[in-house]
Formats: sequence, structure tokens, C-alpha cells
Amino acid sequence: MARDTVDATPIETVADLAATLEAGCKPKSDFRIGTEHEKFGFNVNDNSPIPYGGANGVEAVLEGMERLLGWERIEDAGKIIGLADDQGGGAISIEPGGQFELSGAPLDNLHQTCREANQHLAHVRQVAEPLGVGFLGVGMAPTWARVDMPRMPKSRYDIMTNYMPKVGSLGLDMMYRTSTIQVNLDFETEADMVKKMRVGLALQPIATAIFANSPFTDGKPNGFKSFRAQIWTDTDTDRTGDMPFAFDDGFGFERYVEWALDVPMYFVKRGTEYHDVTGTTFRAFMNGALEGKIPDARPSLGDWNNHLSTLFPDVRLKKYIEMRGADGGPWRRICALPALWVGLLYDTGVLDQAFELVKDWTAEERAALRAGVPETALQTPFRSGTVLDVAKEVLALSQEGLKRRERMSDGDLDERVHLAPVEEGLAAGMCPADILLQRYNGSWNGDLSQIFREYAY
Repeated sequence: MARDTVDATPIETVADLAATLEAGCKPKSDFRIGTEHEKFGFNVNDNSPIPYGGANGVEAVLEGMERLLGWERIEDAGKIIGLADDQGGGAISIEPGGQFELSGAPLDNLHQTCREANQHLAHVRQVAEPLGVGFLGVGMAPTWARVDMPRMPKSRYDIMTNYMPKVGSLGLDMMYRTSTIQVNLDFETEADMVKKMRVGLALQPIATAIFANSPFTDGKPNGFKSFRAQIWTDTDTDRTGDMPFAFDDGFGFERYVEWALDVPMYFVKRGTEYHDVTGTTFRAFMNGALEGKIPDARPSLGDWNNHLSTLFPDVRLKKYIEMRGADGGPWRRICALPALWVGLLYDTGVLDQAFELVKDWTAEERAALRAGVPETALQTPFRSGTVLDVAKEVLALSQEGLKRRERMSDGDLDERVHLAPVEEGLAAGMCPADILLQRYNGSWNGDLSQIFREYAY
């Protein structure tokens, strides 16, 4: 998230909160694609993580991007922490360990998405190369210890860093040592949102397996294909997970709100100051629990929107739906992840077929997938076959959905072209982590420094 809001519009009821989500409903003609991706900055001379300050730090890269792009500067306590393109709708932000994130503009088609990603990476190289900085696309920092990670000067991250060890053993790894690719997609009605949430939650482990790309920790294999996904299982159970209640009868905007109300908050922002309110739920906040403890203790729309941004389920609901299950990866995967989900969710017929595929999966089966995929990815057993079998079905559905959209490139290709890396991987029965491990045990001869050359953008 590029910036926290300070919208002072008062809120008083659950219906008020549900209305903020329902406001995301829009006609299909207005559906857009918003792609986000993170990457690790490193010193090319020794493959170490770049700090925030200094001649070749995150601050210098952000300021270089500011000069190049002319985007609006975002600051926290006088420090630059991001940039916003108020005309196009995109933003650049930094994650706790310096992961450099592009939150893409809302775009009409995947060809535009891919051009945006390529242009962004070209701009980053233009700024970073003279500084001796490279950027790496994987799901977890492969060689850096947690204590080696820099800390970014964002007030919300200080609060989260203090809180995470109280609610899980791997939350700090999530914050400082992982990166992701995700896509934000629209819904037409509450019923459309519900179907997309259910398909997204059921198939999120399948996407995790397809994009698994974090098999190394502290310079050696960690025994997982997506250790990033494993980290999410022990981060903070109050705000993470596959939300089984989304499959209950009656699920909708109000039920999501009811869940969110009982998740402890991180902070309340008043002006430019962040107040640590960890342990207080939003429901308690609405019932006066912070009276006398923070200035203006009446909940506002800004408080609610900030709270929603600190919930981390596998699929997150705001005024759009966020697909959150994929590891960071090479540039072709930045285009492939949104392609997979757009193909599945944006054609009504294909969405119905995807729902038919998953509607009889039990809560226990979904939980088993989520638990098994981090370690074995495409080889995870499922019913009479494996996740690879399901992934091939999912790919075929996505390809059909993209074909039906008929969004053509300048070269007269439809959006299926962006699924090529997924198609190649599934044909070989391999996720990106399988390829990394193959190289580590083969041509790299156990030398992980190779990853900084072969997987840098």
C-alpha cells in the first residue's frame, strides 16, 4: 500500500462499513486489472541487501525515480517512502525490508499490464545501475539472514515489527524477507464478488504451487518449494488464512465486515502521527475502547480503510479483490499471474466452470491443500491425482477465458500469450522452485550467488 489515508468521514454501523465494500461494484465494461509486484534490491558487488540511506540505498533509488518520473513524493516523518502517479493511478512503495513495489495502474488488458511492468523495470534499471544496485525477482531472500535485513522508516512497520513476535514465529520473515506478485480485480455485484472470492480462495493454493519460487533460506535449500507460503501459516492467525466462512451460506459484504471487525488493529493515524493500538479490535474501537487514549477516538472511514489494508487473508476484499498467493518471480511471471486470474474470473461462463470445479471441495480438502503445497507444490496429492492435474485444468479454463475476452496486442495476439510461462512449466511438471533447485544442484554447484546474476531483472 503506497500511503495510509486520513479520511475523516465518520462511520457508525456495520451497514456503513459494508457499504464501503459494496461501493466497489461496477459494470463489466469498467472492469480493470491492477498488478503489484515486489523485488529485492541488492549491491551488485557483493549481493548484500541495500540499506535505506546512503549513496546506493532505497532512498537514493526512490529519489532517482522521482526525478525520472515526476511522480508525487510520499513521506513519513520527513523520509521518502514512495511515489504516487496521481494521473495514471500507479504507485511505488517500499516493504519493511526494502522490497521495492510497483502497485500498477488499473488497466484494461494484460498487454497493457505487461508493458507497464516492462517499462517500470526499465526505469528501475536506469536509476539503479549507476548506483551499483540490482533487483532480484524471487519469493524469499535466498541468502540474507533476518538480522541482516534493513528496516524502512515507515511508522506502521515499527508497530508491526513490535507486534509480530507476539502472534506468530514467522511474521518478521514475512515482513522483511519475502516478496510477491498479486493482482487486484473487480466485481459486478455482491453475488459476483462471492463467487470470485470462493473460486479465488479454493484455487489460491493451486496458484501458489504454479508460482512457487522460494526454496532457499539463509543460503541453502529450506525443504520447501514456497517457503513464503509456509511463512504465512505461522504469521498471525487472526488476520491470515483461507477464510472458511466465505463458503458458508449468507456470505457477503456484511459477513466479511463482521470478520474484519474482530481482527486486532495495528494503528490509528491522526494527522501524520501513528498511534499503536495493537490488541484492540475495530469493533472495540467502534464501541469506544480508545476514548482518552488517542486524539479524536471516533472511528472514521480512513481508519477503516487502513485497517482493511492490514488484513492478510489469501484473498483480500476491499473495493476490489486481491489475489495474494503467488511468490515473486522473473519478469514473465509478473504478466502471467494476472493473466491466470483474469482468464478465470472475468468471463462469466469460465467463472461458472471454475466454480463447478471447486464447489464440492470440502473445508478439510482446502486446508490440506494450503498446508501441503508450500512443501511439495505441483506434486502435492489431491483426491485421485496431484495439484499438477488440477493446475492443468485451471490453466485450460484460464486460456479459454482469455480467448473469449478478445483483447488483441499490436501483433494481433490475444492475452493467452501471457500464460506461456505457466503453460511451459506445467507441461514439464515443474514450478519455478523446481528449476531453481535443479540449477542449484547442477550447473550452479551449490553456489547461490548465481541467482543474483540469472534472476536479476
